[in-house]
Amino acid sequence: QICVVFSEELKCWCRAVIKSIMYCTDHYKTECFLVDYAKYIFVKSKDIRVALEAFMQIPYRAKKCRLYRTKPVTLRIDFCEDTAKIVPANRWDSAATHYFQNLLK
Repeated sequence: QICVVFSEELKCWCRAVIKSIMYCTDHYKTECFLVDYAKYIFVKSKDIRVALEAFMQIPYRAKKCRLYRTKPVTLRIDFCEDTAKIVPANRWDSAATHYFQNLLK
């Protein structure tokens, strides 16, 4: 379900999909995916509103996508042989993700 959340970082109301809800010491925090900015944020439950129909008619600015046949790699360092090689990895590490996001910007 699409709702509207207030992003402290962006200082504006954004359309979002709720992914999970967790209880903190005195309030609930909700993990949301911002559909117009393609990023995940946490917001307090008091900062979530029902979206008006007119607001929902605006096309999304961001779309989830995949890079066809792009495989994750990592740098493997062998200290005994004093070598470094790029090898296939099981998942994307944080450095590769950060590098890719910088390329997109």
